[in-house]
Amino acid sequence: MTLEAAAEGVRLNLQFVDYTLLFIYFATVLAIGLIARRSVKTSMDFFLSGRSMPAWITGLAFVSANLGATEILGMAANGAEIGMSTMHYYLIGAIPAMVFLGLVMMPFYYGSKVRSVPEFMLRRFGRPAHLVNSLAFAVSNVLIAGINLYAMAIILEAMLGWSQWVAIVVSAAFVLAYITLGGLSSAIYNEVLQFFVIIAGLVPLTIVGIHQVGGWNGLKESLAKTEGVSNLHLNAWQGTGIGDVSNPIGANWLAIVLGLGFVLSFGYWTTNFTEVQRAFSAKNMSAARRTPLIGAFPKILIPSVVVLPGLIAAATIGNLFADGSLTYNEAIPKLIQMYLPSGVLGVAVTGLMASFMAGMAANVSSFNTVFTYDIWQEYVKPNKSDAYYLSTGRWITVIGVVIGVFTALLAAQFGNIMTYMQTLFSFFNAPLFAVFILGLLWKRMTPAAGLWGYIAGIVAPTILWIAYMNNPSLFDTATAETLYGAILSFVTVIVVSVVVSLITRPKPESELQGLVYGIGTIDITGDAVAGDEAWYRSPALLGTLALALCVVFYLMII
Repeated sequence: MTLEAAAEGVRLNLQFVDYTLLFIYFATVLAIGLIARRSVKTSMDFFLSGRSMPAWITGLAFVSANLGATEILGMAANGAEIGMSTMHYYLIGAIPAMVFLGLVMMPFYYGSKVRSVPEFMLRRFGRPAHLVNSLAFAVSNVLIAGINLYAMAIILEAMLGWSQWVAIVVSAAFVLAYITLGGLSSAIYNEVLQFFVIIAGLVPLTIVGIHQVGGWNGLKESLAKTEGVSNLHLNAWQGTGIGDVSNPIGANWLAIVLGLGFVLSFGYWTTNFTEVQRAFSAKNMSAARRTPLIGAFPKILIPSVVVLPGLIAAATIGNLFADGSLTYNEAIPKLIQMYLPSGVLGVAVTGLMASFMAGMAANVSSFNTVFTYDIWQEYVKPNKSDAYYLSTGRWITVIGVVIGVFTALLAAQFGNIMTYMQTLFSFFNAPLFAVFILGLLWKRMTPAAGLWGYIAGIVAPTILWIAYMNNPSLFDTATAETLYGAILSFVTVIVVSVVVSLITRPKPESELQGLVYGIGTIDITGDAVAGDEAWYRSPALLGTLALALCVVFYLMII
């Protein structure tokens, strides 16, 4: 495609065969929702699939739930904007935390039989901390749901020429249909289907794109000639020394390791119920622990079909990002328009739509669970029948999607939705992880400390972000601000929690059984079934292999 053609707006010219593929996919998704509806008899079926899912299903759903707008459009946008530094989001920003969740956190979550992450907060720190956490989770989830809706709208707008508002509403209606029908089971089965559809859509784009730029060497040469792209675009660690922020992220290695690799990563993967809910639906403790570990392996390979297309976009149409003709969020849709013929185009567009629906469905299914169980049942309408909460969950699903429509318009204001997402993580996930990890390790931490530490951990990064918005010179990049904001949040929680714990009364040990290390024991084998003891199902082995692969991939890109 010529540069003049590339400079045109994003408009995907789908043919009959492409629309046929889309129709088949959408029909399949709704059929899965209708089939799943038959198994929804109780609120536990609707919200947690009756805790009956096998590990390979929950493992694929775990990684697919993350393959939403932030992963496909956001990470591709990052690949175009900051290059190979995006690999940090995977190799230290995901895999170690997923392993930690499977090996360390899941025994506490699944063993306590809580129905949500905020419910664990309730048992450890009491009702005030639980209420604040539940409300914060509800707010963050509808904001993130809006990101996925906005991403779906970009594709519909490009395909059909619809206005952004109409595209958002239509996208929301479709997701609402299959989540309301089958609850979490519908979401999980569709996420497994969507995982394969997403990969089938992105692989051809990557192969054709790398061929068009002349292979890896051609990519490097093209990047060197592109306006606004530095020689650091193909190196993950160069320019990250202490005192040196010349790298595209704008932060040194310590901020990257602590802010992204520890606080943001562990905060997201271990306390974000949108992800953890998939493991909660597993049929037993062994399957629950293996869920994030199984998901870690495809997660390692995802950058090859997400980050690499972003680099290709920087090499081929980087000038359009530089002059404002395109936003970085449009990198993937623009490449699809430029390179893919009819038929393959339909597969790619279907893959994109699948990814956005997976992310949106994950947000909605976790939102309705937390709002129904942790807010409505706990504080508004307790002691009602199970049928009442099942009905409430379906109505809350509708409300959540409607709110998501409006938060999608907010997401549209950000040129790089990954930066927006990471800002939300620094506000909500970073302080929750700090509260949880301190509460798990220190029995002296009090309920009051859990409450005020968490609130302080939300306020601190919010103040820093407001300061950055008023004075952008405080940090080299918006991404750097989120890393330092996450570190500030974590430190604030620890300091405030320790101080408050020293002047308030802790819970007696009898109330901390199975909630704090060293107090009580957690049975991780009692519900095992035949085959769980097989060596290849060992969580320790799976976790070790995932971490080893991380090291290998880092050595390849240094």
